[in-house]
Amino acid sequence: MLKKFLNFITFIDLPIRKKFTLFFFGVLFWFVIMFIISVAANMKINSSTNSIVNQFIPHERVAHKITRNLQDLGIHISEISAITDITALNQKVDTSRAILSDIRSFASVLAHGGQMHDVNRNSNQVIESITISPMKDSRATEKYTNALGVLVGNLDTKLSEIADLKITSLKSTSNDTARLMEKVKDFKQAIGEAGSLTEVYSANIAKWYKTYSGKITDVTSLTFYIWGSVLLIATSLLIVFTISISKAIAKPVQSITEQIRALSEGEVDLTKKIDISSKDEIGTLSEDFNILMDEIQDLSTFKKVIEEDDSLEDIYSRLGKTFSEKIGLDEFIIYEVSNSQNKMKPVYPIILNDKELLCNEDIIHNCDLCKVKKTGHIISSIEYPNVCRQFNTSLEKEHVCIPMIVGGRTGGVVQFLLKKANYMIDRKDKRMFKAEQYIRESLSVIEAKRLTHTLKESALKDSLTGLYNRRFLQEYTETLVAGVLRREKTVGLMMCDLDFFKQVNDLYGHNVGDNVLKETSEIIRKCVRSSDLVIRFGGEEFLVLMLDINAGETSKVAEKIRETIENTKIKVSDGVIKKTISIGVSEFPVDAESFWQAIKFADVSLYRAKETGRNKVVRFTSDMWTEKEF
Repeated sequence: MLKKFLNFITFIDLPIRKKFTLFFFGVLFWFVIMFIISVAANMKINSSTNSIVNQFIPHERVAHKITRNLQDLGIHISEISAITDITALNQKVDTSRAILSDIRSFASVLAHGGQMHDVNRNSNQVIESITISPMKDSRATEKYTNALGVLVGNLDTKLSEIADLKITSLKSTSNDTARLMEKVKDFKQAIGEAGSLTEVYSANIAKWYKTYSGKITDVTSLTFYIWGSVLLIATSLLIVFTISISKAIAKPVQSITEQIRALSEGEVDLTKKIDISSKDEIGTLSEDFNILMDEIQDLSTFKKVIEEDDSLEDIYSRLGKTFSEKIGLDEFIIYEVSNSQNKMKPVYPIILNDKELLCNEDIIHNCDLCKVKKTGHIISSIEYPNVCRQFNTSLEKEHVCIPMIVGGRTGGVVQFLLKKANYMIDRKDKRMFKAEQYIRESLSVIEAKRLTHTLKESALKDSLTGLYNRRFLQEYTETLVAGVLRREKTVGLMMCDLDFFKQVNDLYGHNVGDNVLKETSEIIRKCVRSSDLVIRFGGEEFLVLMLDINAGETSKVAEKIRETIENTKIKVSDGVIKKTISIGVSEFPVDAESFWQAIKFADVSLYRAKETGRNKVVRFTSDMWTEKEF
């Protein structure tokens, strides 16, 4: 249940395009959530900040200016009471009235908003301009400005009374100082009331400022908390999705990549399957790759099996059974071509039973009449009707003939017979492709078996070791090279030489030396494949030709030979001896365009192994050959 739930929330079984589309919208969803949270928090913070910046701070500054003007007014009223000059008195009274006018304008701006200008009375220059916005909750401001307006009105009245008393006292000889001082005292008391009222208003502003600052802090903290929660949830889901999607995509792809890399290096485990954990394109790819590995394993197993077969007849028989049992092609004939006699004969099935030869019988005695043998190309009447004149077109059958290229020439032909009704639409039969793969896999083995058969008919073997001799190499080099180049494969060459072999003959005699050569040849033969060729090149030198190998594989086999010989004990009359071997390695056509040049390069590598301490394998490199010509 848990696995099904995880597969559901991580879209494992959806196609990859839909999978990543949903993943995109999933990620976008969390970004939208965080964006909405951010916008809401920003709007709330901006609202509180605007209240602080556009209302509380300007109102507090205006209240401060009112307080300062009240203080100035108190100073002026004291100076008025002490003035003895009427002109100076009038100036002070006018200044005091201007202060009261400023206080009225400040109160009006607090109540209704607007632009406030603080002007220097001496220079008549604007000291500061402040833009005031009305409070959202204007009741406290309205209460303050109304009360302040009443007090300012009283102060204006009292100022007039004080001015009149002072002027009267200055113009007459009467001295009414007590009454004047009483008026001044009342004036200052009114100023104190206005100041107290302003202080209360400033305290309210400070309280509002603190409240809104707290709101900003709370919103910021809440935003970070919600962000953290959303981020935690999104990250957790992302981790779950990533792990699941990695198992469904990355792991199979990595496994396929490793299998392909191992396959290219010849070290793949063909029985190892890719786990199919999803039903998307990756799952389909994994399934198809497993099928491919099965087919490659079948081909590899087939080749290994036919390498162990004793004769060509066994190989043809096994190839025929593969066509019918594994591929589903029941009607076919395998022909073997004898280029020396210009003939071809059906070799499987040996007895045709009810199957009839659908080609002109003349091709049996003159194989050049066969279009496949002559061209070396696949001939198909499905693709090209009536392509071959030798085929009996009166019968309701189609034919596909595949050449078996051996030694650069057509050494055989496999003819598949098909019913026309089944191939009117499908002109690309996958079975033909599989059959061609099995034929190609068998070619190197067939070539080796045919060469072996030829060798049995001629005296091309070394009598002491039973290995092929140098004459064999000279006579069949052209055939070998043609086959390799036609198949676009590589031949690994190992030039092997026993270290200090002369000492064996000198110390133990030639009989022991012969035994050492026999033992060495047997070891080399066991270390290579049955399709590879081991040649006694001369004296204690052996040449090994590994057909159709991967680049770099020769050195591994050479090292195996070297280690085996080093660890082998050879019995002599008074005990046992152990020998070592030096091996030079080259590859054709990797290292040289000429086959004999590649042999020379293997020989050069051998001498480099001798010069640098013996008992080692040395791979040829271009710096070992400094001469311009071979």
